[in-house]
Amino acid sequence: MAIATFGAGCFWGVEYFFKQIEGVDSATCGYMGGNDATTTYEEVKAGATGHAEVVQVEFDEQAVSFDELLAVFWSNHNPTQLNMQGGDIGNQYRSCIFFHNSEQKAQAEASKLALTRSGKWGLRHIVTEIVPVLTFHQAEDYHQNYLEKNELPSCHLTY
Repeated sequence: MAIATFGAGCFWGVEYFFKQIEGVDSATCGYMGGNDATTTYEEVKAGATGHAEVVQVEFDEQAVSFDELLAVFWSNHNPTQLNMQGGDIGNQYRSCIFFHNSEQKAQAEASKLALTRSGKWGLRHIVTEIVPVLTFHQAEDYHQNYLEKNELPSCHLTY
């Protein structure tokens, strides 16, 4: 299994979209990118730790490629919103790709460039960070499968 880590706003919707993909073994809500060795949802939500809400995806590279995961990432959030997604505001909701190796870094950078050149977002700048993976802190159990547990529809935003 390979691992990919994405931040695209509130992790509940991000988790939901990645779990729909054949070849994804798991999608786990958590936190990454902060300056604390440990953290909690309340600390991250307050915006003081520097962590982003992320989803760590374990996937079978024979069934789904990292490029396919990138396509899902780009199509399910607005990468031009700095430190926010929809009504969620703060650096904990930033758009980010934490790469696990040099190949993921190159693919993420190429896909970001292709999206920029596509003109999909017009003159708006794509602010997505592409940064090395850091320590993953799994979110509390009540965050895992949150939409499914609470019988909520996807929290996908329309742009």
